[in-house]
Amino acid sequence: MCGNNMSVPLLAEAVTVSGTEKETAAVIFLHGLGDTGHGWADAMTAIRLPYVKYICPHAPRIPVTLNMKMTMPSWFDLMGLTPEAPEDEAGIKRAAENIKAIIDHEAKNGIPPNRILLGGFSQGGALSLYTALTYQQKLAGVVALSCWLPLHKTFPQAASGSANKDIPILQCHGEMDPMIPSQFGALTAEKLKTIVYPQRVTFRTYPGLMHSSCPQEMAAVKEFIEKQLPRI
Repeated sequence: MCGNNMSVPLLAEAVTVSGTEKETAAVIFLHGLGDTGHGWADAMTAIRLPYVKYICPHAPRIPVTLNMKMTMPSWFDLMGLTPEAPEDEAGIKRAAENIKAIIDHEAKNGIPPNRILLGGFSQGGALSLYTALTYQQKLAGVVALSCWLPLHKTFPQAASGSANKDIPILQCHGEMDPMIPSQFGALTAEKLKTIVYPQRVTFRTYPGLMHSSCPQEMAAVKEFIEKQLPRI
């Protein structure tokens, strides 16, 4: 491994699950509000593929409007969790640039973007969608769990320079999610079909699942990763 992680702030602290053989692909997975990369690193370890490197960065700690300005790990500020809530446009774009810097770093070190898959849960899933749809190079896919598309009104125009018009997207959502209702996920899936080829968007819901993950969902995630990042 060459290259200096310190030049990419999020990588210096990120939890990395290394492959057990030569790494030919990578998954960058982003946690939700108030969380860290540790829990998702454990979840990725449970479904890992031996040739894939899993990178789970930690969000910076910032004051979050939604939580009475309390400081907590957050990729960008959140004002609300409805489709019409005001959004932190500058913060979302800055966060996306930070994730693109991780992709670029991995590419410099031998894993090309088309062998890199972005994923995330809740706010992290939202950021992974926004990042992929505005990235200039082709990525392998996106896993978007219990989330939404940030700055949705700026699309499809915001994706005009992107190389990811045909990116495969696996979107999963709990039907009993009290934080981000599954109807919001369904609206997001419909919006995504106006940005990428509709047949590339898979939206799955899970009965009884709240704002979390479940074994069936993680099995679907593993299958999707294996399909989009086959052994080479």
